[in-house]
Amino acid sequence: MSISTATQQVKAPAAAAAQKTALHTATRSPRKAALASWIGSAVEYYDFFIYGTAAALVFGKIFFPSVDPIAGTVAAFATFGVGYVTRPIGAVLLGHIGDRYGRKKVLTFTLLLMGISTFLVGLLPTYGQVGISAPVMLVVLRMLQGVSAAGEQAGANSMTLEHAPPHRRAFFTSFTLSGTQAGLILATLVFLPISALPEEQLLSWGWRVPFFLSAIVVLVGIWVRRTLPETPAFEQEKSHKQTRLPLAVLLREHKKSLARVIFAAQISVVSTIFSVFTLSYAVNTMHVARATMLTVLILANVVALAAIPAFAALSDRIGRKPVFIFGALGSACLIWPYLWCISQANIPLIFVFGLLLSGVVYSAANGVWPSLYGEMFDTRVRLSGMAIGTQIGFALGGFAPTISAAILKPGADGWMPVAVFVSVTALIAAISAATARETYRTPMQELGRA
Repeated sequence: MSISTATQQVKAPAAAAAQKTALHTATRSPRKAALASWIGSAVEYYDFFIYGTAAALVFGKIFFPSVDPIAGTVAAFATFGVGYVTRPIGAVLLGHIGDRYGRKKVLTFTLLLMGISTFLVGLLPTYGQVGISAPVMLVVLRMLQGVSAAGEQAGANSMTLEHAPPHRRAFFTSFTLSGTQAGLILATLVFLPISALPEEQLLSWGWRVPFFLSAIVVLVGIWVRRTLPETPAFEQEKSHKQTRLPLAVLLREHKKSLARVIFAAQISVVSTIFSVFTLSYAVNTMHVARATMLTVLILANVVALAAIPAFAALSDRIGRKPVFIFGALGSACLIWPYLWCISQANIPLIFVFGLLLSGVVYSAANGVWPSLYGEMFDTRVRLSGMAIGTQIGFALGGFAPTISAAILKPGADGWMPVAVFVSVTALIAAISAATARETYRTPMQELGRA
């Protein structure tokens, strides 16, 4: 036997083993990325949503007690919206880091920042203890939450999209949004027994408990993400060349796609109106029991856990645009009967239309937008494009409860201006998506190049 033949025989098993390992890694990575995105988003948005629930039920009374109840509610919602003001800033910063140095670095940083700022909210003194310093500190911590949230979803979506099989990108990427729903469910479940406390206990110490529990869920998220590999698409792009200023490339080559994402992201108004404003409107104005409305939130998001990946899988078969547009237009219609039911305090119909609106129809748009937006950009600027576009668009969603509280009229039909507001923003989102290129069959290396 020749030396070359013997060498080939030795190398053959090694090559086969390497190929087998690569295949195993390729099979596991999409699932691992989806799981890490799901858990990370659940952790991140548990922290983000407990703030929204507290703003609807508690913050107006303990941080703004010197104003009348309506003005206090508007002020509390304004602190919720402040988190969206810093999101574009965080999107630029974290988008640059993610596109320049990798998705994984962004995802670790966002979890730590969100966890620390949320825990500190639970330690804040109230207005009655330190005066105006209390709401000031609350606003600062909310701004830090906004910076964190800006990078979390875009980073997780980019990570999952770039790990996913070509024909199932929407399905795998949708797990980021399923995680968001899980975070909202967890936040609402934690507040359910807390909200049942006597008013004095709720306002003195009860509201702090969900914020302290954030430390546990953040540690779980970091543990899950610690071994997640960088995406193949990013590594390939990095091996060829590195974009020194992703933002400059984004603004030069992807202006139209960025604008589409900004307008399409206004679909987020539906989410914040449903999860924050209607909670306050039902409990504080129509005197529906807190536990009833929190239960509606939980059940709607349980339904969404199944609906989001189902609609995403459908978009892998028929395209992103028709599914997203259905979700946007359906939400524009269903917000009317849902708000009417609340104005009538009709509990059975509140459950029916609440589950239809948020659990089913809105999930069509919510499950598809991570892939729809992410596929508008190439790998060099994907995280920046998604982060900046969504966070500018989400800013309106963040202030939607404040706007709605301000335009809400007295009387039985006072909810109608809010319904008009939601319908118009959902229609804008549908039109923006309709102008986009359909990309569900476009190979990864060709995305964002046309």
